[in-house]
Amino acid sequence: MPSREEIFEKVKSALVDALGVDEDEVTPTATMVGDLGAESIDFLDIVFRLEKAFNIKISRGELFPEDVLSSSEFVQDGKVTPAGIAALKARMPFAELSLSKFESNPSVQNFANTLTVEDMVKYVEGKLAA
Repeated sequence: MPSREEIFEKVKSALVDALGVDEDEVTPTATMVGDLGAESIDFLDIVFRLEKAFNIKISRGELFPEDVLSSSEFVQDGKVTPAGIAALKARMPFAELSLSKFESNPSVQNFANTLTVEDMVKYVEGKLAA
């Protein structure tokens, strides 16, 4: 299993290649959308690059559970409900800290600024450990 630093460097490389950002912009606390400018189409490229870099398989919706954010069961009046927050936390344990911050203002629009580079590193660590 690679070290946390090795995982971070590979995640960073994947993000630099996929998003066309400078290496120094990819910090653990950088948000995928707000800081790095990722758009929905970019997430497909990011998933592909992570799969290739780490020789892992990432199922659709596993890393970015957009189905929760588009469900009337979990979203009301543009805000993610407590049940929706619980669903996100269950599906995204690697992003627990980011989701706790999101929970204070759970507007669907804010979700885009929730995921950080550190969350990506934790996700990959979990996949490699499984």
